[in-house]
Amino acid sequence: MIRLPGVLVLLPPSETKADGGEGRCLDLDALSFPTLTPVRRKLVDAVVELAKDVPASLSALGLSSRQVGEVERNARLWSSPTTPALLRYTGVLYDALDARSLTAAQRERAHDRLVVASALFGLVRAGDEIPAYRLSGGSTVPGLGSLRSVWRPVLEPVLAEVDDLVVDLRSGAYAALARVPAAITVRVVTEDAEGKRKTVSHHNKAYKGRLAAALATTDTDPTDADDVVAVAVAAGLRCERTGPTALELVTGG
Repeated sequence: MIRLPGVLVLLPPSETKADGGEGRCLDLDALSFPTLTPVRRKLVDAVVELAKDVPASLSALGLSSRQVGEVERNARLWSSPTTPALLRYTGVLYDALDARSLTAAQRERAHDRLVVASALFGLVRAGDEIPAYRLSGGSTVPGLGSLRSVWRPVLEPVLAEVDDLVVDLRSGAYAALARVPAAITVRVVTEDAEGKRKTVSHHNKAYKGRLAAALATTDTDPTDADDVVAVAVAAGLRCERTGPTALELVTGG
C-alpha cells in the first residue's frame, strides 16, 4: 500500500529513561531509517567500549560519581531488554504526551507520526524498540568526535527526503545534529498584561508534549502551518502563526 504524505513530529529525547523492557535485545536492523544503521553500530560499539572505563565515561558524558548506574546501562546496550521509544523516554514532555493513555488507533498513528531525535540512534520512530542508555546531543565520544560532526552528514540527507510535513519540537542540542530548513518550528512563550512575549523554559516541555500528543492522535493529516495551528487550538492550546513556518504556543504566564 502506498503511504501518502502526512505529518512527522520531531521530538527531543530525555536524559531520563525508563528501566527494563519486555523486548529482546537491541536489533539495529529492526529500527526505522535503516540508512543510519552503520553510524548507529559505530556509536553503540564506542559507547559500550567507553563504559569499560568508568571515570572516562563519567567525564565524557558529563556525569557525577553518583550517576555510575548510567555507565552500567551503557555497558549493557547490546544485551539489555528493549521497549518502544515512546515508553522508554520519560520526563515532563513525555508525561504531557501520556502515551499510555492512547487508544490502539491513536497509538498506531503516534507510531507513524512521532520521531525522536536520539544522540545514540539518530532518529527512532515511537514504536522502535530500544534499550535504556545515556548519551546527550552535546556529547563528544572519544575516538569519534562531537555528535554533531558524526550525525549531521547522515541525518540531514535522511530528513531532506521526508515527504511529510515536519514539525520540529527538538531542543537546541538536538536541532544542531541536523538542520531541517522547511520544518515548522514552535516557540513556547509567556505573555504579560501588556501583551509582551518572551520565551520561557518552565512550561516549554509540557506544552510541546501536549502539542505532540494532539498532532500524533488527530484523525486529520495537517499539511501546513495553519493546519497545525488548528489541531493545537482544538486541543485547547493557544497557538498562533508568527511566520511562514514559525508558530508560538502561548502560556498563561
